[in-house]
Amino acid sequence: MARSRRSDAVRNEQTLLAAAAEVFVRSGVDAPIREIAAEAGVGMGTIYRHFPTRADLVVAVYRHQVEACAEAGPALLSTSDTPFAALRAWVDLFVDFLVTKHGLAQALQSDSGGFEQLHAYFIERLGPVCGSLLEASGIEDIQPYELMRGIGNLCIGRDDDPRYNPRRLIGLLLDGLAR
Repeated sequence: MARSRRSDAVRNEQTLLAAAAEVFVRSGVDAPIREIAAEAGVGMGTIYRHFPTRADLVVAVYRHQVEACAEAGPALLSTSDTPFAALRAWVDLFVDFLVTKHGLAQALQSDSGGFEQLHAYFIERLGPVCGSLLEASGIEDIQPYELMRGIGNLCIGRDDDPRYNPRRLIGLLLDGLAR
């Protein structure tokens, strides 16, 4: 029988994951572990105790962000002024997630099967959330997968050219869908 984890251990892990996500957005998945430890306010040993390898940490952050993004959809629908405002806020969270996801393949290196499993999990978990936001907004001319894939494609290359602002283009895409 598996022991349940102490609530403080779960809380510490959640703090580490949130800190790592912030650092990954800011500095990429190759950011030094000491930067993540400083962001979380813990020692490096604490990170390695929870996540023995960088790939373990990156996968855990990925799953954590997928869950946060999935949970945000219904919460935003219930608290935003309009369903479209909820969609726009959710897309902003989704873009932050995509920035973190950017280096996932390199971090997992040869584990392409693991990457494929995570991608399937991502689609399975976030597709319905995106769909419910589109439906609530009355947007029928795009499928959830198309929108998520389109946003992902707009985010590609943001590191290569400081003149390129994917968020601006995503805003224009959303404005077009709202019409």
